[in-house]
Amino acid sequence: MSGRPERLWPLFAEIQTLDGVGPKTAQALGQVGIDAIRDLLFTLPHSGIDRRVRDTIRGADMPATLTVPVVVGQHRPPRKRGGAYRIEVDDAAMRFQITYFHARPEYLMRLLPPGSRRLVSGRVELFDGVPQMTHPDHVVEPSESGTIPEYEPVYPLTAGVTQKIMTRSVANALAKTPELAEWIDQALVAREGWPAWKDALVAAHAPGNAADLAASAISRARLAYDELLAHQLTLALARRARRARPGKITHGDGHLRAIVRASLPFAPTGAQLRALEEISADMARPERMNRLLQGDVGSGKTLVALLALLIAVEAGGQGVMMAPTEILARQHFDGLAPMARTAGVTLDLLTGRDKGGDRARKLAELASGEIDILVGTHAVFQDDVAFADLRLAIVDEQHRFGVRQRMELGRKGEAADVLVMTATPIPRSLALAQYGDMDVSVLDEKPPGRQPVRTALISEERMAEIVDHLRGAISEGRQAYWVCPLVEESENSDLAAAEARFAHLRGALGEGAVGLVHGQLPPADKDAAMARFSAGKTAVLVATTVIEVGVNVPKASIMVIERAEAFGLAQLHQLRGRVGRGTAASTCVLLYRPPLGEAGMRRLTTLRETEDGFRIAEVDLEMRGAGDVIGVAQSGVPRFRIADLERQAGLMAIAQSDARRLLEADPGLVTERGQAARTLLWLMRQDEAIRLISVG
Repeated sequence: MSGRPERLWPLFAEIQTLDGVGPKTAQALGQVGIDAIRDLLFTLPHSGIDRRVRDTIRGADMPATLTVPVVVGQHRPPRKRGGAYRIEVDDAAMRFQITYFHARPEYLMRLLPPGSRRLVSGRVELFDGVPQMTHPDHVVEPSESGTIPEYEPVYPLTAGVTQKIMTRSVANALAKTPELAEWIDQALVAREGWPAWKDALVAAHAPGNAADLAASAISRARLAYDELLAHQLTLALARRARRARPGKITHGDGHLRAIVRASLPFAPTGAQLRALEEISADMARPERMNRLLQGDVGSGKTLVALLALLIAVEAGGQGVMMAPTEILARQHFDGLAPMARTAGVTLDLLTGRDKGGDRARKLAELASGEIDILVGTHAVFQDDVAFADLRLAIVDEQHRFGVRQRMELGRKGEAADVLVMTATPIPRSLALAQYGDMDVSVLDEKPPGRQPVRTALISEERMAEIVDHLRGAISEGRQAYWVCPLVEESENSDLAAAEARFAHLRGALGEGAVGLVHGQLPPADKDAAMARFSAGKTAVLVATTVIEVGVNVPKASIMVIERAEAFGLAQLHQLRGRVGRGTAASTCVLLYRPPLGEAGMRRLTTLRETEDGFRIAEVDLEMRGAGDVIGVAQSGVPRFRIADLERQAGLMAIAQSDARRLLEADPGLVTERGQAARTLLWLMRQDEAIRLISVG
């Protein structure tokens, strides 16, 4: 597949090749990512102006954009320079003024000669009770009324580009747009009633009313689907490329898993058993596994991970589990150690802190196969880390990993299967956008014994009561987290807030009762503070959000989140998940600073009403939009020009199954539809995907 198909050349021509687009306009458009003609075509109007002709402006709700036939009356030039030039006009029912500033009188006499009839369209406002149309958008003779659109599209603009330039450029671009062969499944086109690609573009740029601007409008839905299909084809090709590289058949006999399961105080949930079955079936296949294990806070991912790692060990191989931070890696290690001991399996920990002889010993034992399971941070990625026979790599908290890093991991892992775990429930549409190249297992049940958490909203004006309540709880032997607010300006102010609260609580509850962890503590001090809290030596742990992910202290049954309205929903849900892990009834107190805004109120009440992470994620998506929910900078979620992930979740799911079906039927994309799909990939600049086809 040597290069871009010739039919698409006009669409990739520079924007300057359009009539009336000079270097300055081209530069302004370039600032907002419009470089080629295709970029302009995919910049759809975001609103419209109704310019249908009416007889009179009387009775209109002003200010408003109105279009009326008028008879031109007297011209009143300004008395002093720079003043308003006024022209009186009469419509069918009343007189009003057309006003210009800095206009040349001879030009206005030609445009609006006294006694003539004209059709004028523009914004009319009342000034001292007199209606005025200032600088009309359109002034034409009655015979040219057809040149004013009844409904005029309004484009998102950038400095230096007017609506007129946009409208003219888009018309010119559409004239250069070729017809393209259909890449969508014909049955789907028929079912949805979608127009052909070019017809959809023309219609989307010529809305007839406000309904035509909605994401659900037929032409827009079709263009959104094109984007989603191109994206899902790329992910499906990446998935296929990964599967094409030979994996290892890993088949365990179950003896280690049986030992661990027999030692558990409770039976695994149905969801855990289902996920394990999916994982073991994947590992037994010759293709590499690439699976996402999605589980809400406290759904028991760690057990599933360990049992999966044991399959690798039963088969005579090794497993590795990677966490994003040292605290988490150490915690996974501590959580897995007792179960590994029960099964007689050798477990070790490798982080950036291992130096010298200690590190050398671990590397030697890994290379010789003495270590069965390694837990570590990204230090595991370094070149000198070699396994004797790596079968399974588990990555925790995947949202810091994009598709590219997943490919990297595949290269490192000598054909290892990959399982990614995330505790961030992601709405289905986003999961498909981000993880469409993966198979997904969901843990949607809580293990027995997990306590529901009571959530209360309390104004920070009642701080003293909360501290009194805390004092009582501590005397009963309970433990609490106190999370300090996120302060926008800098990490230093986050730190100041945490240190101030730490001092206040020590004063109220006693010196030894309160510990502190924050992002700027050296790792050893952070671990020591966590260890003291875990061991029950401190009763209250004051923290910035470093405790958000994965921290496990079963005795902690109270979570206080200060300035809760400043946190995102997903973050609040994660923090609340740190309590309710033991047998005691647990409470989460959301301390807010009144008055609460509407958005803050909705976030906090959603949290109070439900513990279902997927429901919370859906609300989060509605409120914040796709990019923010996963933090666009590291999200790996594509930015679409037309598709709207919040409102078109259903289309994303259809695109995924359509893309996978197409590739199963036509792996080389050589059929008529396959060739059209290649054109789509070029059109959507999916160069990575095109490379995968040419390699494949």
